[in-house]
Amino acid sequence: MRRAKPEKRDLLPDIRFNSVNVQTMIQHVLKNGKKSVAASLVYDAMDLIKERTEKSPMEVFDTALKNVGPVMEVRPRRVGGATYQVPMEVSSDRRVTLAIRWILSSAHERSGKSFSDKLASELIDASNETGASIRKRDETHKMAEANRAFSHYRI
Repeated sequence: MRRAKPEKRDLLPDIRFNSVNVQTMIQHVLKNGKKSVAASLVYDAMDLIKERTEKSPMEVFDTALKNVGPVMEVRPRRVGGATYQVPMEVSSDRRVTLAIRWILSSAHERSGKSFSDKLASELIDASNETGASIRKRDETHKMAEANRAFSHYRI
């Protein structure tokens, strides 16, 4: 077990939208250290969002993150010989991270032409409260609701 938690590193906001959340999304898209490729994919998706919805892409992006981010999740807690799934509230940092992770995995599973096209579609769906990432959030909430009886085992 760790002695101390590692300190959080502050991310600098991205160049185009001056948003830390967009920069986090770029970092999660990043593969093999090619940040310029990851940035262009995310920015292309933002351009597609602007084209399709006639709204500000940042508005759609923020709504999508807010809609997908879970409020409650279950964490395993070992008591005696049994492991219980204990519902816990999700911190704001983890909420954003999970939302981005779920949006990206749902976008990868979509059928479509390019990744930026799939990502744009998933972000638009998430901002409209539909799509696979919203379904993932609902599953997480259902799991937390089903295990509410174990909430007195809070960590």
